[in-house]
Amino acid sequence: MQPSAKKQLERFLAEDIKSGDITSKLLTRKKITANIISRENGIVAGVSYAKEIFTSKNCKVTVHRRDGQTVAPNQKILTVTGDTYSVLSRERTALNLMSRMSGIATQTSEYVKKIRAANPKVGLYSTRKTAPGLRIFDKDAVEIGGGHKHRMSLDQMIMIKDNHIAASDSFLGLIRRAKQKHKKIEVEVENLNDAIIAANEGVEIIMLDNMSPPIIKKVIFDLKRLNLRNKVRIEASGGINHSNVVQYARSGVDMISIGRLTSSVVGLDLSLEVS
Repeated sequence: MQPSAKKQLERFLAEDIKSGDITSKLLTRKKITANIISRENGIVAGVSYAKEIFTSKNCKVTVHRRDGQTVAPNQKILTVTGDTYSVLSRERTALNLMSRMSGIATQTSEYVKKIRAANPKVGLYSTRKTAPGLRIFDKDAVEIGGGHKHRMSLDQMIMIKDNHIAASDSFLGLIRRAKQKHKKIEVEVENLNDAIIAANEGVEIIMLDNMSPPIIKKVIFDLKRLNLRNKVRIEASGGINHSNVVQYARSGVDMISIGRLTSSVVGLDLSLEVS
């Protein structure tokens, strides 16, 4: 487990428990066993983090369903054994994180199935539209669901977007300055002319932003005509959802990025029950 992830888990617990769980302190300290179960079908994610949350307080954890496995209603995911305070004071933090991550993994898996059925060569990517403090976990959940992480932070690769272009003196000059400093560059474009410029300048990825599948096909056709298509990877982004993702997957792109994977999360319904 990454040290940064472990530190975040400690922060989550500190936020929830603060100076102490005053309700659980009313109970007699004794050993109890509790099960985390699912209330609905989905893909499990966050198991390793939930386990860490409990074992860091000397609880014993038995894993029944691992990250990436499917789960059905009333199916056990984890069994936790420890004293009353240790289990109950950490219940909500573990459930909240697992519920969110499992919801992301489940939604990602649904998109991946549709994309692979349409074109198995196309990859699904997350974006930086994550909740502050949760990026490690949100991105892990996407990967568990069959997607890819893309960049984790602004220092990992250059991605020239519309506001960078609007704030610059020259689109071409901005790309050339970027090429002097970094090899991996992605450029967001909104028209064919900018796509041609980016491809000619040797950028690695061209993001076709908010373009419909027919327009994307036209851009790719023209890049092929100019012998530029094989020099770049093409990413589609913006306005992609369950109803149109198949059309985007069939448009000829290499990558599809969907912000709603992590920005519009419906958590999987999970609960902890003391047996």
